[in-house]
Amino acid sequence: MAADIHLARMAKVLVDYSAEIKEKDKVMIQGTVLAAPLIEALYKELIVKGAYPELLLLMDNIETIFYTYAQDHQLTYVSPFRKYYVENVDIIISIIADYNTKCLTAVPPAKIAQRAKANQEINTTIFERTYQGQMKWTLTLFPTHALAQEASMSLMEYEEFVYKACFLDKEDPVAAWRELSRNQEKVVSFLQGKSELHILGEDTDLTVSVKGRTWVNSDGRRNFPSGEVFTSPVETSAEGRIRFTYPGIYMGKEVEDITLTFEKGQAVEASAQKGDDLLQEMLNTDEGARRLGEVAIGTNYGITQFTKNILFDEKIGGTMHLAVGRSLPDAGGQNNSAIHWDLIKDMKRDSQIYADGELFYENGVFVF
Repeated sequence: MAADIHLARMAKVLVDYSAEIKEKDKVMIQGTVLAAPLIEALYKELIVKGAYPELLLLMDNIETIFYTYAQDHQLTYVSPFRKYYVENVDIIISIIADYNTKCLTAVPPAKIAQRAKANQEINTTIFERTYQGQMKWTLTLFPTHALAQEASMSLMEYEEFVYKACFLDKEDPVAAWRELSRNQEKVVSFLQGKSELHILGEDTDLTVSVKGRTWVNSDGRRNFPSGEVFTSPVETSAEGRIRFTYPGIYMGKEVEDITLTFEKGQAVEASAQKGDDLLQEMLNTDEGARRLGEVAIGTNYGITQFTKNILFDEKIGGTMHLAVGRSLPDAGGQNNSAIHWDLIKDMKRDSQIYADGELFYENGVFVF
């Protein structure tokens, strides 16, 4: 019964708050069939709202079959059907609901990079239409055994973790999200107009220019849950070194202990203790893959542990993250790449971030 209540609340928040669905909106729901309980709750809310919902569902083994047997012409194929729907729908609601987070472990990194290049056209269309106000998208998660196992929890523990992170344990989740939004807006207002960030921490001394860029308040509308403020740094500005605390996760593969060194905005040195071959392959995807597309600070202090799922992990209060690859148009970014890979650093100890020389973040909390 508790799960039913949480899912009903989740569907309502997604429809009324996150995606702000209106009558006659064309909505595409995509996910695996494991998310059927949430999909049904969403579908009901959309029908009641008067929208036009469509479903794009995947079953177990589909990705594994594709990457195991796909030939080059299939890896580089851009589906006209996917292209049509991203050009025509009003809202895309994507639901993470994995059967097996390790299903692509044996896939050669070159295949993953090749497919990422093919998907660039689709992803660019989504970002451009979103930036122009022609469509919206929302990404969320439905708890599964695979995701719980990845987070080292039982399914019941993981469900509770997810619902709390989404504020679904509260009688009025929307009010809680609006409060978070107001608090983050104070940070955005402080950072807007600043020219340079200086990030200091363990094995880290990095400066990036954010001059002329827009800071964005991520408050549960696109990512659900959320809790971060972000922008896209000037593409040629990154100078220095950063070592990331948590593993970089890419399509279920882990890259551990990543260190990047930047000169004139480009990652000129990169190393990882585990998964270095994947790191190098991703950074060599295209010209933009070695430049930064995002700098962000996690603000959701209700997310207290690393779960190997970026939807939650990049929001952890007391962390910051950088993304290599594609910039974010609504932040003013101009870097083009087939990848956008978020890498997370814990900032809770001996760490500071300065904006134009003013300390505003220390040991995981805002101090301005």
